[in-house]
Amino acid sequence: MSGPALFCQPHRIRRGAALTLVFASVLVAGAATGNLPGAGGGTTAEGAPVAAPAGHGTDVARAAEEAAADGASPMEAAQRAVSRSGDRWAAVYSPGEYEEFEEALDGRYTGVGLWARERAGRIEVTRVGDGTPAADAGIRAGDRLRSVDGEKVDGRPVTEVVSLLRGGTTGASAGTTVRLGLERGTRVWSETLRRVRLSRDTVTVSELASRVTVVKVTAFTKGSGDEVRAAVRRAPAGAGIVLDLRGNSGGLVAEAVTAASAFLDGGLVATYDVEGEQRALHAEPGGDTTRPLVTLVDGGTMSAAELLTGALQDRGRAVVVGSRTFGKGSVQMPTPLPDGSVAELTVGHYRTPSGRGVDGHGITPDLEADAEALQRAETVLSGLGRRPAVG
Repeated sequence: MSGPALFCQPHRIRRGAALTLVFASVLVAGAATGNLPGAGGGTTAEGAPVAAPAGHGTDVARAAEEAAADGASPMEAAQRAVSRSGDRWAAVYSPGEYEEFEEALDGRYTGVGLWARERAGRIEVTRVGDGTPAADAGIRAGDRLRSVDGEKVDGRPVTEVVSLLRGGTTGASAGTTVRLGLERGTRVWSETLRRVRLSRDTVTVSELASRVTVVKVTAFTKGSGDEVRAAVRRAPAGAGIVLDLRGNSGGLVAEAVTAASAFLDGGLVATYDVEGEQRALHAEPGGDTTRPLVTLVDGGTMSAAELLTGALQDRGRAVVVGSRTFGKGSVQMPTPLPDGSVAELTVGHYRTPSGRGVDGHGITPDLEADAEALQRAETVLSGLGRRPAVG
């Protein structure tokens, strides 16, 4: 597969090795996942990608270096520079937060087991992990998170909320407690939860009564692409597959490309630009190109998951069912700062094989569906299975 490793390794950054590219500034695990400051945007009205502000990375790095020379906090200086830059997807992480970010990409994290996103300035719970402290406390998807340890979270970036939930600002670890202020309809209450060390399976496989195999991918962590390929190989011969990417917040794009290789016989998955230089990502040859395939998406399908969806749709490999995806298609590059913190800064955007820009637009499904999306997928697959073979 061509292209770079598409999420950075913080240890390598601190050792001074070459920086790698980042396609998603979305935390894929820990206490929460969701969009970072700002929403939408990133493209012109005509859909052309907007380049990162000129000198953006240089300005942030310079501000951090000057702060370090003056005995001030490089991280705080970088945060101020980022806030002035207009880069809606940029973020600055402390060394501890970035270390947790790396662990999240390995499928390990310390937290309470809930995922959330920002919506209209509020933080909304989107999913609760089974058997986690959040689930045991009765927290449900759709609940509003009002505060964390007494600090109001309305209007705050999801990255900051993640840090509060996980104790990143205080150095808290597994075994410590966190008090959440919550709202559900007219009910307002608080819960005190104990942080625990969690691991999660980001790929789960099930089989419907119709023999359709459902491959659910909640995030693209390390190894998830190979898990998708293995699930396709194990599926009953000739039976259809539903690739469920609803609520998938993104992750490692290299893993998304590996997942694409399960369904494509090589060829283009996406193109992307880095400060004007055009590059491409290709699937590995040998994927199953004949088995009927439906991809399920919704407004929580983001970044790497949108890249995969766009590739399968553009190349006529899958029928996409659900609702319009989130619209996160920008490329970030990590910049190490003098105090060990890391700034992720936008340097470009990716496009689907047909040249569509995703950032600010999302992917429009072939068939709209909401609560009945899985049933609709089964119906579509039954029709695809009756199509005559093409020689």
